[in-house]
Amino acid sequence: MNIAKKDLNLLLVFHVLYQEHNASLAAARMALSQPALSHKLNKLRHELGDPLFVRAPRGLAPTPRAHELAPQVQRLVAELEGFYDRCEGRDFLQRAERIHLYTTDYIEQTLLPALLPHLRRQAPNLQLITHNTRGLLPREELEKGTCDLAIAGFYANLPDTFHQQRLLTEDFVVLAARHNPQLKDGLDLPAYLACDHLLTTLTGDLNGLVDRALQARGHARRVAAGLSSFIAPSRLIHGSEMLLTCLRSVAEEAVARDAELALHPLPPGLELPRVEVMQIWHERTDADRLRRWLRQQIQQVAGTLSR
Repeated sequence: MNIAKKDLNLLLVFHVLYQEHNASLAAARMALSQPALSHKLNKLRHELGDPLFVRAPRGLAPTPRAHELAPQVQRLVAELEGFYDRCEGRDFLQRAERIHLYTTDYIEQTLLPALLPHLRRQAPNLQLITHNTRGLLPREELEKGTCDLAIAGFYANLPDTFHQQRLLTEDFVVLAARHNPQLKDGLDLPAYLACDHLLTTLTGDLNGLVDRALQARGHARRVAAGLSSFIAPSRLIHGSEMLLTCLRSVAEEAVARDAELALHPLPPGLELPRVEVMQIWHERTDADRLRRWLRQQIQQVAGTLSR
């Protein structure tokens, strides 16, 4: 077969149509008119001997042949884009774009102090906008393209079109006022249960990870308040007899800011799994040069923080 007779741009047409399942969205993404896209699709159908995409109630549905070809085409497109990235150098870092990150105030506090100065130096025209993920995977936003990246430690059951990468892991500790009278003999489980507690709840549910672990052992704690922030509760511990069970980096930041706070390990009898913080993105942005570079920078920064 003579490759000189093939239009390799048709592979990109297939790739984008397979991601979007919508001719209008695919045309806009490729800066093509709809007639131009239709012409390319007809040419692609003729070359491959299959309809590939057929009309459906909500756009276009891939045929079985399209599903079969999709993984191969995705790899080819990624390799071609990688080739041109290497040829074109780092010009993509000059692109003026807004990137939307769905995350939590904990991640903002943990990653952004080191990440933002680096982004300003290397990609000065990039604008990073963060949104509160509110305890849920922003699935619709990722699929629509209004979210470029989601970072948190509680995402699960990802669709096949989503990619994920572990950034860091953290353990839980207990934050308390340094002179909490309930802890004068140390923090064991009875002392832990004798105190009132604060917790972070992004959904309004007060039966959190700690509570479920205690219930499994026949115990319960008294929750004084549930807040929608990971950072704010640490500021309410000062001078109180309340406790906050939180990630280590949150407690360390609070202790560094306020000498009247103290960090304690979890009491014996309360075991909690380490939290794995993941970054999640949609297949549509997997090969984008700027966004791929940003994910790499985030991974590098997180690597310096992993515990």
